[in-house]
Order: sequence, then structure tokens, then C-alpha cells
Amino acid sequence: MAMPKSARYLTPLIVFGALVLLLVWGLGNDPREVPSPLIGKPVPAFSLPALGDPSRTVSDADLRGTISLVNVWASWCVSCRAEHQALMVLSELPDFQIVGLNWKDEAADALEVLAMTGNPYDLNGYDPDNSVGIHWGVYGAPETFVVDHQGIIRYKHIGPIDRTVWEKKLQPLVAKLQAEG
Repeated sequence: MAMPKSARYLTPLIVFGALVLLLVWGLGNDPREVPSPLIGKPVPAFSLPALGDPSRTVSDADLRGTISLVNVWASWCVSCRAEHQALMVLSELPDFQIVGLNWKDEAADALEVLAMTGNPYDLNGYDPDNSVGIHWGVYGAPETFVVDHQGIIRYKHIGPIDRTVWEKKLQPLVAKLQAEG
């Protein structure tokens, strides 16, 4: 049975309309708001050599007892360099620790960047082969996780931290977590 002439012209129009609606919906979403399945769950167990001191380890145990901002970064990451000054300012605040996860990087390059620009990290794990990043669901750098006193991931921010991100998203959450103790 042959398709009616009007249906032959209407079908492509309907498909085109659906594609336009999908495009409009996709463009309206913020690509930095990728939900993480780890929110509300304990940090994945891990142990990494410390960047610059392989005899020391950085592990999930270091993320308990205080609020932590776990910042995924790399020397080759342009956005990481853009957020670096904001991290330096935040490192002066006493309410939390900043833990670096140096990701898919060369240790010498990472140490050179920190020597030139300053080191905002209280601890810095070295993950050159993504053995830990994969368990954290890291898509790219920079990404920052907020971890509470009990080692539970409370928030994930994709992209660089700047003053606006700090004031509108991270600082209110850190203050709430501090108040909860």
C-alpha cells in the first residue's frame, strides 16, 4: 500500500521539528552541570604517591575529619591555569583543605608549574595513568569535588573555579557543611 502524498511530505517535517526541539533543549543546558553518580556517596578508596614525594601517599583517609576541595588539575590544562589564582586565594581560608589530583600529567611539568605559580594544595596526589580519576568519574580537568568531614562527596563542579563559582556555589556549601560539623 502506497503512502498518501501528504504523509510523505509531513514525515520529514515532523522529524525536522523533533531535531530542532532536541537542539534547543540541548543548547539550554549547562555542560558544566553533568550529574555525578558519586554525590552523596563515600569517596572511592584510593592511594596515590604524593606529587613531588613518592615516598608519601595521599589517600581517601586524608579526606576524613575536615572539609576538602578535591581539585583535578594538570600542567597542560589551560583552564586549570586560569583557575590557579582563585585556588591560591582560597588556600588562605581556614575552613577546608585543598587536595590536588594531578591527572594524566608528567610530574616534572606539574612541579614546574607549581614552582612558578605557587602551590595552593595542602596535599597533591599524582595520578598519571588515571587509575584514581576513573573511579571518581573524572571527565577532564579542571573538576572540583566538595567532600564533607565524613568523606562523603557533596558536590562536583566541572570547569574552572572563579569568584562567582566560589561565592554562589562552593562557599555556601562549605559554610553549610561547617555548620553541620
